[in-house]
Amino acid sequence: MKKIHIIGLGLLGGSFGLAARRKFPELKVTGSDISEQNQKDALTLGIITEVKENPDSDTDIVILATPADTMGDLLTKMLDQIGEETLVIDLGSTKSKLCIKVSDHPKRAQYLAGHPIAGTEYSGPKAAFADLLDRKVMILCEMEKTDLHLKEKAYSLFDALNLKLRFMDPEEHDRHLAFVSHLSHISSFMLGKTVLQKMADDKNIFDMAGSGFASTVRLAKSSPAMWAPILTENKDNILAALDGYIANLADIRAKVAQSDSDSIYSDLSDINKIRDILDLGK
Repeated sequence: MKKIHIIGLGLLGGSFGLAARRKFPELKVTGSDISEQNQKDALTLGIITEVKENPDSDTDIVILATPADTMGDLLTKMLDQIGEETLVIDLGSTKSKLCIKVSDHPKRAQYLAGHPIAGTEYSGPKAAFADLLDRKVMILCEMEKTDLHLKEKAYSLFDALNLKLRFMDPEEHDRHLAFVSHLSHISSFMLGKTVLQKMADDKNIFDMAGSGFASTVRLAKSSPAMWAPILTENKDNILAALDGYIANLADIRAKVAQSDSDSIYSDLSDINKIRDILDLGK
């Protein structure tokens, strides 16, 4: 592998660049970003070796790491212009619309739908770090539709970055992510909104907020530019997740209103079982 091109030089794209350059010191990593400052930062930080809008004709892999609502047109544009030996991999949080959009594209075999389950609440090239992807899960969709030879390039990169591969149907991916990722971000944002509405004094929030609040609202520091498009791109699944969540909030509200401590205790005890599931994943 000699050349990689990254479009979107924020947390994910930047971390891919740093990790790839660490594993392949001779690798040429070009890239671009809608923000000129991000491009300058990415060059200064060593994420890329050269700012370039489009990949070279002999680029091995093009990585797309832009907001969800830009990904479809960008993917089509890249497939239209790349050479026969180039693979395009997207890192988006939604997969169904992308896979449908390019299903009949003549270069569909040169696309791999991917999603690394990695991130922080911070954004931009300065938030990127090479170990972000280490031992993280990389979900791949519709693997059978990607050219075998080009998949080997992807496997070589994923193995070098120590990613753990999992394979899913695009619709299944989007449905599950709505519950275990997208809903948690919405919850965090809305908790932050509720506290800001009720506690106008910033000092009181700072002084009274414990570690529980900090960990729960941490995701509200995430980039709106990334998360607002995700909520509309995965609309149907997120609405289903929200319906279930709102129903549960209404239920616990009713029990609190009735001072039904026994039912509250029983519910919390049942929900406590999730720690066993989460501990298994450690």
